[in-house]
Amino acid sequence: MQAARTKILAILFIAIYSISTGAIGQIVCNKPVYLTLDTGHMEVAPLIAEVLKRQDVRVTFFAANERTKTGDGSLGHDWAPWWKARAAEGHAFASHTFDHVYWRTDLPGDHVRFRMRPSAGAMEGQASTWTAAQYCKQIDQATHRLQEITGEKPLPLFRAPGGKTSPKLLAAAKACGYAHVGWSPAGFLGDELSSEMVSNAVLLSKALTNIQSGDILLAHLGIWSRKDPWAPAVLEPLIVGLKAKGFCFQTLRAHPAYTAWIAAHNK
Repeated sequence: MQAARTKILAILFIAIYSISTGAIGQIVCNKPVYLTLDTGHMEVAPLIAEVLKRQDVRVTFFAANERTKTGDGSLGHDWAPWWKARAAEGHAFASHTFDHVYWRTDLPGDHVRFRMRPSAGAMEGQASTWTAAQYCKQIDQATHRLQEITGEKPLPLFRAPGGKTSPKLLAAAKACGYAHVGWSPAGFLGDELSSEMVSNAVLLSKALTNIQSGDILLAHLGIWSRKDPWAPAVLEPLIVGLKAKGFCFQTLRAHPAYTAWIAAHNK
C-alpha cells in the first residue's frame, strides 16, 4: 500500500513539475530558426505585430528610417510607440543603416572609400563617395535611434540593405563594433518578389519545404512593389507550419555564430 502511495505521489510530482517548468521547456530549442524583419513602408507592421504576439514568437528587427505610407519615417516620432511595444514583448533590434544605404562598389586607393547610395533621407537616390567613418556613423545612427525609442540596447549587429557588401565594407563595420548578418538561401522568404510572378501560396510552400534548422529567415515590414502583400497572409501560416514540423523561433541573441560577438561588444 505504501509503495503504491509513493508511486502515485511520484507521478503527481512529475506532473506538477512538468506544468510548473513548462516555460523552461519552451526555452529548450532543438530546431531553431531565426526570423528577421527589415523595415519597409510599415503599413503591415501592426498586423505583423499581432501575428507575432498571437504565436508567441520573438524576432530580430533590422531598422532604418525608411519612407512610410503613414507617418514620418519608420524610425520617426509617429512609429516610436510601435517600436517601444515590440521591445516590451522581448524582440531584438539591430541597425539597417539609418538612411538605408546601399553599397555600390569599393573605390581604389590607399584610403578605404566606398561608392554608396542611400534610398532614404536627404541624399535619397544620390550616389556619392563615403569613408569608412561615414558608413560607421550611419550604422551608429540607427542603433542610437532604436535605443532612444525602445529603451533597449540594440545588438551590435547590422544588415546592409540588399545584403550588398564587400570584404572591405565588412571589415570597416567590424572595426567600429558591428558584425554583419545576412540570411540563409532557404531563408529568403520572397516578399520582395513580384506577386504577379510568384504567388503567396508558392512562397509559403517553398519555405515550408526548404527551411532547415539554424536558418536565418528574411522578410520586411512592407514592400512597396508587391501588390499582394506577403505579410500577414503568409507569415502566420508559415509560423504555424514550421512549429508543426518541430521548429522553434529565437532571436539572433541566441544564434551560435553571433553569441560570442554580442557578449564581447554589447556592453
